[in-house]
Amino acid sequence: MNAPFPNPPPPARQPIFNLPGIIVAVLVVLVGIHAIREFVLSQDVDRQFVFAFAFVPIRETAPLLYDNVFPAGAARLWTFVTYALLHGDWAHVGFNAMWLAAFGSPLAWRFGPWRFVLFSAVGAAAGALLHLAFYPDSIVPMVGASAAISAPMAAAGRFVFASGGPMWRSGGAAAYRLPAAPLTEIIRDRRVMLFLGMWFGLNLLFGIGAVSDTITSGAIAWDAHIGGFLAGLLLFPLFDPIRTA
Repeated sequence: MNAPFPNPPPPARQPIFNLPGIIVAVLVVLVGIHAIREFVLSQDVDRQFVFAFAFVPIRETAPLLYDNVFPAGAARLWTFVTYALLHGDWAHVGFNAMWLAAFGSPLAWRFGPWRFVLFSAVGAAAGALLHLAFYPDSIVPMVGASAAISAPMAAAGRFVFASGGPMWRSGGAAAYRLPAAPLTEIIRDRRVMLFLGMWFGLNLLFGIGAVSDTITSGAIAWDAHIGGFLAGLLLFPLFDPIRTA
């Protein structure tokens, strides 16, 4: 029997911009934080803010080496997630907002707000861990919500392509309540594999053209996106509230 659905989506024929409340709230937070950094904080205060909340690999591997620049202590724990609240520039914010609205919404309707936030935080942490594995000695702060968004994007791929799912039905809670197929079945679905191929291809394309930003605004790490995506793809069943009998 299906588990109770925590946050049903709007009925059919609603406007396309009718987003889940949690998605709107996250968008407000992301835009608000960047606006405060841009228009309220001084350059020096913003630098300290970035150093305190961005993810810096060297802070994990050699916490005392740059302690006078990158405060260690509890920051070594929270920055695995808080870096996702910061962005390099407005284009970075806009790009992530677009992907969050498009691919975070189906999962938010299915998971409900708190489960969705926790799942996204796990995606952010997974992205930071993979970035740490690739660049353990980096002193460049990493910022951006892309890894946290990549997790819901991958998770959505587990159920939106199903027959009768959100990809094929216009609104209605039932489209989001369908049990997800096992991963072994998902990877045999051409539509899902095309989606996965396009996603990894785009990340490779952007990764090749990506240039690290200055140390005060942070770097956009495309390897972290892959970490978040893989976490979302593999950990989805642990969070999914929809169960079969």
